[in-house]
Amino acid sequence: MLRLMHVHAHPDDESSKGAATTAKYVAEGADVHVVTCTGGERGSVLNPRMDRPEVWENIAEIRRREMDAAREILGVTQHWLGFVDSGWPEGDPPPPLPDGCFAALPVEDAAEPLVRLIRQIRPHVVTTYDEKGGYPHPDHIMCHRVAVEAFEAAADPERYPGAGEPWQPLKLYYHHSFHRDRTQALHDEMIVRGLTSPYEERLSSWRPDPEHAQRITTRVPCAEYFPLRDRALLAHATQIDPEGAWFACPLEVHQKAWPTEDYELVRSYVDSEIPEDDLFAGVRESVETMGA
Repeated sequence: MLRLMHVHAHPDDESSKGAATTAKYVAEGADVHVVTCTGGERGSVLNPRMDRPEVWENIAEIRRREMDAAREILGVTQHWLGFVDSGWPEGDPPPPLPDGCFAALPVEDAAEPLVRLIRQIRPHVVTTYDEKGGYPHPDHIMCHRVAVEAFEAAADPERYPGAGEPWQPLKLYYHHSFHRDRTQALHDEMIVRGLTSPYEERLSSWRPDPEHAQRITTRVPCAEYFPLRDRALLAHATQIDPEGAWFACPLEVHQKAWPTEDYELVRSYVDSEIPEDDLFAGVRESVETMGA
């Protein structure tokens, strides 16, 4: 069985980044695991209908229940690392991070439970965020650092002794879920259909970045799983407003304009030809040959 592990910072990240890819591989019989580093305790309530005192008072438990619902929809096994959300520091300059939060920990300490999980689950492929975290939330940047550390350390018997038998994942990818080319394609398709685009203002100040576009090595076709992705997103009711900007672009526009989810291959111990359309490219052959 092929095994895939996504490493995310908060509950809801697994549904907003790569969820259709996840659903595709689950449907094909892969064993897919989601690792959630924090509980999202310091996150915002982004759905006006959920912005109520009783929600704020119980935000940690509510976000845990939302994650349970999304997990069931996507068909994954989900693991909490148990770290505390760092929050979004506001101010100029930004204030210090809260004591004991995820992003304030030494990387080596924060990576230990992930190394343990990798050695236990033995994923063939691991995904996480790029060095900027996808966007510069302290927890996303820390998630990147922890995932890279764990990916590189898991196979080394001299590192993290006592955290299980060493295991070498075969590929590491970064998500590139939100980028200008995709947003432009969605905007253009909205205009062609005579619809009001929610992206016009953002695109007007978003300069093209050819270097970023060149980083994408792997585009996974998964448009048929976009409805499942959207169901998982809506399960995170505190984070997603069903009448907000996220769903202002119709599903059929997403499926027509950009029917893939996009990744950057950054480490590989198998042969595969770039560009790819499969996170398991090269891995399938290795698993069949070695029975790993």
